[in-house]
Amino acid sequence: MPSTPSRRLLPRPAEPWYVAELLRTETAGGLLLLGAAVVAMAWANSPWSGAYEALRELRVGPAALHLDLSLRAWAADGLLAVFFFVAGLELKREFVVGDLRSPARAALPVLAAVGGMVVPALLYVAVNLAAGGPLRGWAVPTATDIAFALGVLAVIGSALPGSLRAFLLTLAVVDDLLAIVVIAVFYTAELAWLPLLAALAPLTAFRLLMTRGVTRWYLLLPLAAAAWVLVHESGVHATIAGVALGLLVPVHLSGREGPQVAHDVEHAVRPFSAGVAVPVFALLAAGVSVSGGEGLSAALRDPVTLGVVAGLVAGKAVGIVGTTWLVSRFTRAELDPDLRWADLVGLGLLGGIGFTVSLLIGELAFGAGTPEDEHARLGVLVGSLASALLAAALLSARNRAYRRISAQEERDEDQDGVPDAWQRPSPDGAAPASAADPRPLPSDGVEGRDRPRRGQEAP
Repeated sequence: MPSTPSRRLLPRPAEPWYVAELLRTETAGGLLLLGAAVVAMAWANSPWSGAYEALRELRVGPAALHLDLSLRAWAADGLLAVFFFVAGLELKREFVVGDLRSPARAALPVLAAVGGMVVPALLYVAVNLAAGGPLRGWAVPTATDIAFALGVLAVIGSALPGSLRAFLLTLAVVDDLLAIVVIAVFYTAELAWLPLLAALAPLTAFRLLMTRGVTRWYLLLPLAAAAWVLVHESGVHATIAGVALGLLVPVHLSGREGPQVAHDVEHAVRPFSAGVAVPVFALLAAGVSVSGGEGLSAALRDPVTLGVVAGLVAGKAVGIVGTTWLVSRFTRAELDPDLRWADLVGLGLLGGIGFTVSLLIGELAFGAGTPEDEHARLGVLVGSLASALLAAALLSARNRAYRRISAQEERDEDQDGVPDAWQRPSPDGAAPASAADPRPLPSDGVEGRDRPRRGQEAP
């Protein structure tokens, strides 16, 4: 008789209330992102396409500071810095109080994210080696756009269970971290050390204010802007400044309990990131002209386009699901009896929606407006669309089961405001992840907790 598995492959999230809150915000942002992408494509292929190009190339900003940039560049370097600031906040929170604080819980999403980047990169390289295409776009199909993926889930009405939602979100957070490393290491052509070192001054001042609980925007924004300008001048992509600022925000303040600074700052900034910054970037970056059958046919046959599509559609799914299967094989962990491996394939296909960061990496790899960049953008759009349609078909077929599982997870028979599932020990022996869990959580060097007590309203 086979032995009982030592633990579940996809455990319940450590902070179910935070996952639910994050899903609501990102889903709304994903729908806006979808709308912006549709508008960009329609505008770029309309009789007014000239106005679209003129808008993207309109230059604004002080030339004395080397900031006379096009609106397209401002969106990629400036608005996406806000997006990466939120990503930095998510990373900090996950490593301090979230699922990534435990090596056992972090192993699967970290390994799955790595597999979901390595396999698409290898597929892109294989396609372009065979066809003699440029290899410097290898990182384009490696990113996952969680907002776009959640927008797809909202459109199809999928009710993913908590364990699948937590896995998808944690996977996306690790994916963002790896994308940040790729941008910083592989797409920094020239490095000027003086402005990079000078950026430490506003970053240090920002950290000191935050640790003292000073969150007044008129004090923090000038420091953030100074750090952004100096990082931009150093040759490192300016979005890295956003990540650094996000990582410097403390999760807790000394001597205080309950949700603290990182969550409050994220709660204030995320709506602007999801509702303005990312959709505006999509509007200015996603417009690809596909008019003319011969031109479109040639672009679709280009190795850059084929490599990006293969990486997003096949590479992401194979990398994520294959790595997850290997983890289950070597750790003897098993899926929840209510879940199927087809559910993981659906999540892997959702991971192939690599919109925002993929478009950014394409511009960094090939140069904005070059033929290769246009083909990379076309590949991102085609690959993301194909991944979304395949994921929608697969997950929709399982939606009835998802709704049943979600109903079980939300049941609260003792009516204490905490779902019963979160108060029972997990099959792997972990303590309940309830809002009443009295165990102190680790922090980034200061005391405090980041989980509401029973009866305390979650922020």
